Amino acid sequence: MSAAEAQRFRSALETHEAKTGKPLQGNWRHKMHLLFTWADELVHHPKVLDAVEDVIGPDILCWTTNFFIKEAHSPGFVSWHQDSTYWGLEPDDVITAWVAFTEVTEENGYMQVIPGSHKVDQLPHVDTFHKDNLLSRGQEIAVEVDKARAVGLAMGAGEMSLHHIKLVHGSAANRSADRRIGMSIRYIPTYVRQTKVRDSAMLVRGTDRYGHFDREPRPSADLDEAALAAHADAVGRQVKALYQGTQKTEFRA
Repeated sequence: MSAAEAQRFRSALETHEAKTGKPLQGNWRHKMHLLFTWADELVHHPKVLDAVEDVIGPDILCWTTNFFIKEAHSPGFVSWHQDSTYWGLEPDDVITAWVAFTEVTEENGYMQVIPGSHKVDQLPHVDTFHKDNLLSRGQEIAVEVDKARAVGLAMGAGEMSLHHIKLVHGSAANRSADRRIGMSIRYIPTYVRQTKVRDSAMLVRGTDRYGHFDREPRPSADLDEAALAAHADAVGRQVKALYQGTQKTEFRA
């Protein structure tokens, strides 16, 4: 989409942050499309869904959304990992649309990927819960990653990348004077199952003939009572799946 349209989404986010007096954090960085009409608009954006449909077919669920926001001159990073490690989704036909609200450069910590690594089976990971790691458990691959093969994904505001659930990827800290804002939208075909909990998802295109997920509603207004209730229910289920085996009961700030 255009840089101007991306700026509109950024402005919507930052208007909310200005009202609360703090950056979006914790549970509200996850499944935001259940809370905000502008985030819901983005997960239904026809240009996003057309690209996703080319990969996984016409019957599409939005399983979750996650903001990856790196403040200017901040230490936040994303360790080398595979998204599939704790998600509990089978089969692995899962795609992430990573939408840039700002310019994404090497200086501000663009995503780096290891090409072809999605064809490798699930790699062992260790949990670090590192305070500066933007991942839920601070998870990182427990074997050596050949960083010489890494490719950085530079993007303009309004562009997006698509990656597979098993692609090895990570990103460094933001050394620039502006925020780096990306919204990850996780899409699955309707035949994918959640193996850990009874989960929920939003049908965004096509038909769900399987019913593996409880249906999530679209928000009719930002942060209204129904939206807050739907978000609390959905995030509660996801926390149980992602933090299974730990004592965590909410997403990290």
